[in-house]
Amino acid sequence: MPPRVTSSAGRGRGAPHRGGPPGGATSIRGGAGVSGASGLQGNHVVTVGVKRPSFGTSGQPIAVAANFFEVSLPQGNIHHYDVITPSEKTLPARLNMDLVEHLQTVHAPEVFTPRAVYDGRKNMFAPRELPLGQEGSREFSVSLTGGTTHGSSSEAPTGRGPKVYKIRLTKVNTINPEVLERFIAGQQSHDNTVLTALTALNVVIRMEPVMKYPFNVRSFFTDRETKDIGAGLVLWRGYFQSIRPAISKLLVNVDISTGTMYKPGALLNLCLEYLNHGKHPSQMIQPQHINMREGLGERDRIKLQRFISGIRIQTTYAGEHGRKTPRVLKKLSSAGASDLTFALRDGNQLTVANYFRQLLNRPLKFPGGLCAEVGQGALIPLELCTVPPGQIMRKQVPPEKTKDVLEFATKRPADRLASISNGLSVLSYGQSDYVRQFGMVVEDTAGPIKLNARVLRPPNLKYGTNSRQPTITPREGAWNMVDKRFHRPSVIDKWAVVIYERQTRFNEQAARDMVRDLVKSCQDVGIQVHDQNPIIQWQNAQGHVADQLRRVGQLCRQQKGKPPQLIVVILPDGGNDIYTAVKHFGDITVGVATQCMKSSRCYRAKPQYFANICLKMNVKLGGINTISDPQSGITTLSDPRSPTIVMGADVIHPPPGSDGRPSFTALVGSVDSDSAKYVATSRVQASRVELIEDLQDMAKHILVKYMQYRQVVEKKTTGIAPTRLYFYRDGVSEGQFQQVLDSELKALKEACRELKIQPKITIIIVAKRHHTRFFPTNPKDADRSGNCPAGTVVDQDIVHPAEWDWYLLSHGGLLGTSRPAHYNVLYDENNSTPDGLQTLSFALCHLYARSTRSVSIPAPVYYADIVCSRAKNHYDPQGSLDFSDTVTQTDSNQAQGMLETYKQNFRPLHPNMERLMYFS
Repeated sequence: MPPRVTSSAGRGRGAPHRGGPPGGATSIRGGAGVSGASGLQGNHVVTVGVKRPSFGTSGQPIAVAANFFEVSLPQGNIHHYDVITPSEKTLPARLNMDLVEHLQTVHAPEVFTPRAVYDGRKNMFAPRELPLGQEGSREFSVSLTGGTTHGSSSEAPTGRGPKVYKIRLTKVNTINPEVLERFIAGQQSHDNTVLTALTALNVVIRMEPVMKYPFNVRSFFTDRETKDIGAGLVLWRGYFQSIRPAISKLLVNVDISTGTMYKPGALLNLCLEYLNHGKHPSQMIQPQHINMREGLGERDRIKLQRFISGIRIQTTYAGEHGRKTPRVLKKLSSAGASDLTFALRDGNQLTVANYFRQLLNRPLKFPGGLCAEVGQGALIPLELCTVPPGQIMRKQVPPEKTKDVLEFATKRPADRLASISNGLSVLSYGQSDYVRQFGMVVEDTAGPIKLNARVLRPPNLKYGTNSRQPTITPREGAWNMVDKRFHRPSVIDKWAVVIYERQTRFNEQAARDMVRDLVKSCQDVGIQVHDQNPIIQWQNAQGHVADQLRRVGQLCRQQKGKPPQLIVVILPDGGNDIYTAVKHFGDITVGVATQCMKSSRCYRAKPQYFANICLKMNVKLGGINTISDPQSGITTLSDPRSPTIVMGADVIHPPPGSDGRPSFTALVGSVDSDSAKYVATSRVQASRVELIEDLQDMAKHILVKYMQYRQVVEKKTTGIAPTRLYFYRDGVSEGQFQQVLDSELKALKEACRELKIQPKITIIIVAKRHHTRFFPTNPKDADRSGNCPAGTVVDQDIVHPAEWDWYLLSHGGLLGTSRPAHYNVLYDENNSTPDGLQTLSFALCHLYARSTRSVSIPAPVYYADIVCSRAKNHYDPQGSLDFSDTVTQTDSNQAQGMLETYKQNFRPLHPNMERLMYFS
């Protein structure tokens, strides 16, 4: 067997049960106790969110199809079993699946006839009660033999024969499908019995493909359609499926998905392809250089380790009694095989390279090469390892490969619908023994479900009174700035231009042309530029950015009598580090607005480019681009009798594999009477915690800014405090709705109580990460991209049987199939109507300051997302904290200790920027 290194790292026990959500709280709004067939619910039904009061009626009717297929309810009871596989560590889901398959088909087929379905962790469901004895519990001893596994580890680490696993099954409950029948009729609360029943049906429909293909939670992937994108990665087409309850029916949501796979073959080749991608041929690392003596530095080793840790590998030598089953690569050795030694039983020392020389009867090709550490510290040289096909890469895709992934994943609506239909043959619902044995039928032959949708009228947008066209109505989700001036244009007094591109590539004439065109665009939209000859300086991109910008500011003060109000920065391609340093300097350190442009984009750019830059600059300098016209019927945003604040909140988590990095939270809120100007605050909190821990303090900060703005800027003497608060929350899963009510609603109320104000609160969850898609059934109804038109809303047929939710496609299509946003109302003290909230949400999608197109989610949510993603700008670029992909804290204790370091080094926003939309 391979030499080993000792390790003291422990492993946790099996995964816990997936429990249901806490008991639902009765919402402040309730629905009428009418028949479930109408989509409304009985009074006895308890919901987590608000009960649906009624359906929306405004808008133009339109017929659409959705990627859902109707499913019949199971015919008989479902028997639920708890699965325990005692082990010193949590076993991979694939290995668990293989063990249970072997148990059912080889070890005890008489017990499992017909076969049960299993989720890979703790839950097994059977269409008949299993004969487990009077106690309803039985333990089985299972070993995997005959090479029937899907890449799981079947042999003992010593090679002394197949390992025996103990599997205990215990009867938990009997599920009566009638609970689902009552639930979809709106006559049953969403309790733990409903959740378990839905879980069971999802496991049933996934069992067949999961046993055949690589899978990832609710998607599985096939090699029917692939794309090699380099860097050791291959994309596979996949299929997503999920059982969803709807009004009076049960549906299965089917969609295409994309899986990023490790390229199969020699592990050494995979490592080389990853390390060499994007490099010039003269800089390529050769196989003999994957060692720590030459060619590979520690930074590259850590980067490579992060990329391949967790991958399953097979060995190519005839050791360990011909072992063929894969092992998991934990990490890379810190030295080469010829430098690593281990102790033999007789006490002598032997290098790993010499060990394999004896085992193979030949020397290694690359004795100085790194080794893969597997199992309990076994070391295997990379050159002796291969990567089996179909392994999902569960880490963040390298940024330079994102475009390739998007191109592969993007399909026009008609093509996407065709792919979904083709995927039904892969899903094989009709041929699945599991689906049939549970008495379920998927109506896939009738095609996707047809829906009655509505297209909402877009809001009228109001620009400056001196515009030739002061009020416009968007068409197909878009409009332009021709003949329009900003509603409230800003003023640029003194400014400077700093250029980080080489002067040979962006010379003085190019700089003057850029300044001229930018000033012209500012004048066209109403921005006053008092200084049309700003200071222009070229700086070394390798220098200290903060010092360079500070010197430019001092020069401006000396020559023009005032510091710059705005610094325009021209970046070279790939200048992300400079961008971060510029934003830290402007937003955090000195409090001056900065506007970055890429030299390749602004060189001889068209007027449209500079017009888009003006959209960002105006709001950064305190202006307002456009507002929703109060005369267009959307009075919620600007009703003087009921001052309204609109908030958006989001949390962003570190990428997979980045243990030790924190999560960042953001809250933005409107401050003006038209809900078009926003301020923001951001915090750092524990990694992967979804609820916003500091929301009370953050909400208080935003509310104070709101009241200060109305009093100081708008000169109001009455109605200073808001009487209505609309809180749009992004990124919360359905299982966390109750936690939002318990924690974040409480935080909002406490913030208001501290300020002695009492606005009526409405909480709306906005979800983007779902697989619902709409397709126009009549080509005449499609926009130019083939998508449903902007404003398409669906609040019947496929929505929740009892709770208040809807889907809104608020943006015009560009590429691929547009994704509607899914809205859930969790709390409502404002006695809102479906038409009112749908219209409000649609209007807010038109007030995103950086665009002359409606966007996919309300502007405050979009802003919160941007503030989260830019949280790293709050850290000193010259500091010790590294946000690059190559740095990962892998030790859990070290990761916990790092949180305080991140909190202590998080710099607050400069006071000058707190009242501006610096994030635009």
